[in-house]
Formats: sequence, C-alpha cells, structure tokens
Amino acid sequence: MTDRSEPDLSERRQLINLAYRLLGSLADAEDVVQETYARWYAQSPQQREAIETPGAWLTTVAGRLCLNQLSSARTRRESYVGEWIPEPLPEPAEWINGRSADPADRVTLDESIGMAFLVVLDSMTPAERVAFVLHDVFRYPFAEVAEVVGRTPAACRQLASSARRRIRETQAPATPADRRAGIVRDFKHAWEAKDIQALIGLLDPDVTAIADGGGLVSSHLHPVEGAEQLARLVVDFTGRTAGMTLLERTVNGQPSLVAQQDGVIVTVYAFEIADDRITRIWAVRNPEKLQRWTIGAAAPIGP
Repeated sequence: MTDRSEPDLSERRQLINLAYRLLGSLADAEDVVQETYARWYAQSPQQREAIETPGAWLTTVAGRLCLNQLSSARTRRESYVGEWIPEPLPEPAEWINGRSADPADRVTLDESIGMAFLVVLDSMTPAERVAFVLHDVFRYPFAEVAEVVGRTPAACRQLASSARRRIRETQAPATPADRRAGIVRDFKHAWEAKDIQALIGLLDPDVTAIADGGGLVSSHLHPVEGAEQLARLVVDFTGRTAGMTLLERTVNGQPSLVAQQDGVIVTVYAFEIADDRITRIWAVRNPEKLQRWTIGAAAPIGP
C-alpha cells in the first residue's frame, strides 16, 4: 500500500536500531538519524509528498550515511588509543540518570545486539556489514539493499553471504541465559574474594580480555591472553583500586558486570561464554562510551 504520510516515531525507532547495529555507537547512530531527518525536512513539501514510502526513503538515506561513516571510521580508528570496543548499552530503564529514554531512541535488545555479535560485525568491510545487517537482521530484500550499498542485488547477496560465514566461524555455541548469569556471578564472587584458582576455573585456557580506555583513562593497550595471566591481573587490579564495587547488570541484553567507584560507573564488562567457560571479556572504560550508564537501582541478574 502506498503511504504518503510523514515519518512517525516507529520509523525513528527503526532507524536508531539500524544505525546502532551498523555503527556500534549509539551517539553516532543518533547523529545519523538526526541528519537523515534534517535531509527529509530540507525538501520542499512537494518533494516530500512525491516520496511514496517515507520509511524506505529514510532507511536508504540513513544506510548510506552509515556506510560513509563506516568507511571513514577505519581511518579514524588508526589514531584511536588502544583497542576500540562498541558502545555498551544498559537496560533502557537505566538510561539517562535512571529515567527512561525517549521510546523512539531505544534500541531493541536481542541476539543481534550482543557485544560478541557487534565485535564480529566490526571486523567486516563496511559493505559487508551494511548488506548483512539490512538483509539478515532487518529482512530488507536485496533489491532494496542494493539501493543503499550502491551495488547490484547479486553483489549484495555475495556480501551478505561472506558476512554470514564470518559469523558462523566466530560465533560461540549458545549458552542459556540463566547459565550465563550464574557463570558471571561466580566470576564476580571469585574476583571479590581474590580467589585466583576459582577465577582460572571459570576462564577458558585461551581466554582473551580487551580493554577500551580511548586514551582518556588508564587501560591495557593490548589484549591480555591466558587464564592464569588474566586471573592474576584481575586480582592485582582489585588490590590497586580502592573503593571499587562490582555490580551485576545487563549489558546489550546479556548478563554482565559493571564496576562502580565513588558513585560512578567506571567500567562495563561484557562476556562471551562457551562450554561453561568465559572465552572473552570486553572492558569498556572510555568515559565517552559510558555516559548513558547510571548506578540506579537495577534488579540483580537471575533469581
């Protein structure tokens, strides 16, 4: 059915969800959506009236803006201090000092928003990422994906297929949410007890930990690998950090931890778990990526 109406809030929410998955940054996603709507309203009323489906027009513009930004982001990341990790998202009720965010700006927390998934997306070429997210996550047909990517539908199909292979090659077997929560809780307790052996028992022997301080706060500039090395580093870090409290939280829809110090959340920890062992830890310390976090009274994970 032809729809000549003005864009509504549901379309804004769709664009926010799309742009965050494409860019891994809610701040950048909001900028893209704002620019998309600015271009919509920069048109004359007659030009807007001639657009049969405003939602499709907005998606095409937003997708192209994201594609351009992904291409330039690769250059910007070369000067980024240390490792770059996607911006972590709290539960919507915890956003903005405990107040719910504008419903139009909320990101739907599902399996396509997990930190591990976003990290794999970030390893793709910009065209692969856009084609895959538009088709496999948001179910746009390749004919419409081609309009965004600027390639033929057949080429977009190949891009999405290549991205799909990357996902399959790196994706850990699914672990039930309650089991994930239990492992994260056990890790928290072992950390608080400074129990190195318990920590090692929860970590995969080849575990990798990556920290993102962005050059704004102290953090390891390179990944830390190995269960024993990481366990000792965690315990040493606790000894050198006075007044730190670990809290169970949901990060990008998954059971996780945050570190609070002097009433402020200073680190968000996301985990990848396979075969009941922690295989990856992402520690986001860059304060620019933690602006949406609050210490608000969130419910604990699990029973």
